[in-house]
Amino acid sequence: MFSKAETHSMAESNTIIGTGTTIEGNIESNDNLRVEGTLKGVIKTKSKIVLGASAVVEGDIFARNAEVQGTVKGKIEVTELLILGEGCKVKGDIITNKLEVRDGASFNGDCSMGVKTKEIKLEKDNVSAPSLLAAN
Repeated sequence: MFSKAETHSMAESNTIIGTGTTIEGNIESNDNLRVEGTLKGVIKTKSKIVLGASAVVEGDIFARNAEVQGTVKGKIEVTELLILGEGCKVKGDIITNKLEVRDGASFNGDCSMGVKTKEIKLEKDNVSAPSLLAAN
């Protein structure tokens, strides 16, 4: 069902959105994320995101590192390395520090490389935790 490389990559992912799963809404994570299904919304991770060959993302992606093998309709901002894998289809702008484009990848949009992007901020980073002292 999965190749050794895919199994290894899945083992490194803390969250997996499987084939046949559709999610409408935004996702934020501090950990690695793998998408094989469909996601309509913004994805933010302070770590790595892998979009498998069956993945479809309609929305913007913000990550430290990313590997795209599926389809993305939206902007991709990666602070370190973005890999556009064989057979991927990207319709949208790319902002990244480093870009690797493999044979068979398709990309339509503007690209800015060598850019130091701003730190990825998650919504939960902006919410202050309630103080225990305030409860007393």
